[in-house]
Amino acid sequence: MTPRPTAAALALATATVIGFAAAAPALAAPSAEADGKATVSVFHAVPDLKVDVYANGKELLPDFEPGTLTDPLELDAGSYDIKVFKDGEGPDGTPAIEKKVEVPAGANATLVAHLTAEGKPALNAFVNDLSKVPAGKARLTVRHVAAAPAVDVRAGGTPVFKGLENPKETKGEVDAGKVTADVTLAGTDTVAIGPAELDLAEGVNTVVYAWGSASDKNLALKTQTFKDLHSAPHGVPAGETGQNATNSAGIAGWSVAFGGLAVAGAAIGGRRLFISHR
Repeated sequence: MTPRPTAAALALATATVIGFAAAAPALAAPSAEADGKATVSVFHAVPDLKVDVYANGKELLPDFEPGTLTDPLELDAGSYDIKVFKDGEGPDGTPAIEKKVEVPAGANATLVAHLTAEGKPALNAFVNDLSKVPAGKARLTVRHVAAAPAVDVRAGGTPVFKGLENPKETKGEVDAGKVTADVTLAGTDTVAIGPAELDLAEGVNTVVYAWGSASDKNLALKTQTFKDLHSAPHGVPAGETGQNATNSAGIAGWSVAFGGLAVAGAAIGGRRLFISHR
């Protein structure tokens, strides 16, 4: 895997993180759309590549490290020119990739630059579910973005999500509380990641990402939480939990397909996010 395609995948993920002065709490989706804003988090899940990201000639994400999940960013809807350089090679060098990006109002999503099951760089956008959670319940969302085969996700030794594949997600409402989770190769008891203790709080959507590479033995877990969902239809993203916490899994649902450097759109909350090759 060469630096150029990996950086290209990361460029696509970071392309929407534009126009912010500083990280800010997310607005509820209707307010965000009314104000012409969007809320985007970016997770850099491509191992072993640090980059610098520029937008409209300004450096946005210097020294962006693998394993980093940004805080939720409120940004203006609009069009932006993105350039991504291998760390230290910008802004006067030749960018690894240059993109023009259209950011729609009202979006609330996490963009993930990661590896496919075969170890190739890819980008997927996941809509964050901010709907109500029943009293006494928590929402668990699992996203598989690791270079690994299909897996089962277990809680307390019992499979709760089976046959989950990269780059998909699955989710469900569970009893609030602490649970010991691990990830096994699908249909087996062979543990690939974990065990790890998850605190599934009432009224919170806990998103668990499995990322890294099985062959390189660097599989890891990252979590992201969205709070206050028991009292309002739309909660406030709370950023990540833990600092590159190790080990967990991921998996089945909404994703965006991209072909090479030409990129299609992603449906996000009824809107579309467009990234076009210049």
